[in-house]
Formats: sequence, C-alpha cells, structure tokens
Amino acid sequence: QVQLVESGGGLVQAGGSLRLTCAASGNIFAISTMDWYRQAPGKQRQLVASIGSGGNTNYADSVKGRFTISRDSAKNTVYLQMNSLKPEDTAVYYCHLIQGIWRSEYWGQGTQVTVAS
Repeated sequence: QVQLVESGGGLVQAGGSLRLTCAASGNIFAISTMDWYRQAPGKQRQLVASIGSGGNTNYADSVKGRFTISRDSAKNTVYLQMNSLKPEDTAVYYCHLIQGIWRSEYWGQGTQVTVAS
C-alpha cells in the first residue's frame, strides 16, 4: 500500500502563488522519482515537474521559470511552488511516485488549482 495525499490547492488570482504538498506514506522504499502532473477539463494529463532521487529536476516548458519542485526525502514529501500563476494553469494537480526496480507507479487523488483572471 502506497498513499499519496496532495494538499495546498485553491483559488488564486492571476499572478499569485500557491504551494502544493504531496505526502507519501505506506510501503515506501527506493523512490526513483516524484512528479506533479495536471489535467484540465478536456485535456490529457500533462507532466508538470519531476524530481529524481538525486535531486535532478525537469519541468514542462509552460511552467519553466515559474514553478519549482522540491523534496524532503526523509519525509517522502514533494512540493510544488507555483508562482506567477496564469489562468492556463487551472487544473487538477496530481502527485505521482515511481519506486523500486520495477518502477511501480502510484497516484494521488488530486487537488484543484483554479487561477482567476
């Protein structure tokens, strides 16, 4: 059992900031990657940011320079600091974890982020 719980979503105005938190619990071991995805209505789920076990990060072009992913490995927790938010960032944001030699995948339930123009 692995559970991912997202928090920190909400309603903000364009230009504002939010910080999302994802706390992983359960049978956690050998995490390879923790990620944030988002899915807007009618769109495919999109990778927003990822952070590997060594701290390496990747970002979607649409959020580079505005979003920062970070982690606390001891707490199995990943964060997404979102600055300069745009209405286009409105989506349900999902935490995602990959672990183990078989690269098992787990998903959170999502947290809604709404950016008002």
